[in-house]
Amino acid sequence: MLFSLTLIFLSGIVLGSIFNRLKLPQLLGMLLTGIILGPYLLNLLDPKILSISTDLRQIALIIILTRAGLNLDINDLKKVGRPAVLMCFVPATFEILGMIIFAPKFLGLGLLDSAILGTVIAAVSPAVVVPKMLKLMEDGYGTEEGIPQLIMAGASVDDVFVIVLFTSFIGLASNGTFSALNLIKIPTSIFFGISVGFLCAILLIYFFKKVHIRDSMKVIIILNISFLLVTFEHSLTGIIGFSGLLAIMSMGTGIQEKNSILAKRLSSKYSKLWIAAEVMLFVLVGATVNIKYALGASIPAILLIMTVIVFRMVGVFLCLLGTSLSYKERLFCMIAYCPKATVQAAIGSIPLSMGLSSGNIILTVAVLSILITAPLGAFAIDFSYKKLLNRKL
Repeated sequence: MLFSLTLIFLSGIVLGSIFNRLKLPQLLGMLLTGIILGPYLLNLLDPKILSISTDLRQIALIIILTRAGLNLDINDLKKVGRPAVLMCFVPATFEILGMIIFAPKFLGLGLLDSAILGTVIAAVSPAVVVPKMLKLMEDGYGTEEGIPQLIMAGASVDDVFVIVLFTSFIGLASNGTFSALNLIKIPTSIFFGISVGFLCAILLIYFFKKVHIRDSMKVIIILNISFLLVTFEHSLTGIIGFSGLLAIMSMGTGIQEKNSILAKRLSSKYSKLWIAAEVMLFVLVGATVNIKYALGASIPAILLIMTVIVFRMVGVFLCLLGTSLSYKERLFCMIAYCPKATVQAAIGSIPLSMGLSSGNIILTVAVLSILITAPLGAFAIDFSYKKLLNRKL
């Protein structure tokens, strides 16, 4: 296992640096590292690492979402207002609708299989988007208009919405029943996730005032609370939902709201953790990619992905109608809300493992969506933000 970790970090850093020097996104090099080292090519990674890959990727996601929360000012979101709410579900809904319309034509899938595929593909990736938006905030691009904050907040809730729909459609496909009560999980997941996160923030602020400890120890405490929140989400059953990841981001936002000075110090600590977590996350995501499926995919699958991306971008544009954002700024939001990676890697193989006849093609399209949208989306963000966004002076 130690040798596998060495390969992951050293190879990921080297390839990431090479791609960075080529003016390409580092994460593309890390994804490629995972594909090369993974079980579908050289098979150099210890099966023990792969068996806990999901948990390791979850830890990386926890780190970046906490950092996002620590940098997210509620007042900036209030400035954005209505679009911040619409971005949580409208673009994903449009993308799922596009999949239901075009997947039968491109891939010959039935309506239910198309809906399942739509929910797999529709989630935007916080792991790709959030670090980019944090960089924009640090450099002052789009911050006056609240653009990075809008995209970060929307990306986290977008995943909750999509995963609940995926669970509902999978239930219908496996046992032929669809419970409308499952849809209650969407608002309850959001409400309880935000509420519990803010409560944790208040308690932590009070504790840190009473007990004087180093910031490094505070980070360890917050990380452990984050692990408990995610564990609680996974253990929860019934129609009442709870989003652990949303609670984690909300906890960071609550700390920022109550003690911005502490939040800034903690964010600095988390940014250092992210250096290692980023390599781990994207190399392990790459290791899930079955390159044989990807290379064997037909042109229609690629065209389908590009088609539904257009639906998503139309959804983003509609969310921003009536705002003061310029057309350049709206175009940037449309570009930045497209990358996919983590959710697709996490749930793309579930239909296949359940024995659904469409499982292979769903996994193939999920893999292709990662290979196409993660690097291209990251590159498009890096290439366009200076041209499309105003910089705070």
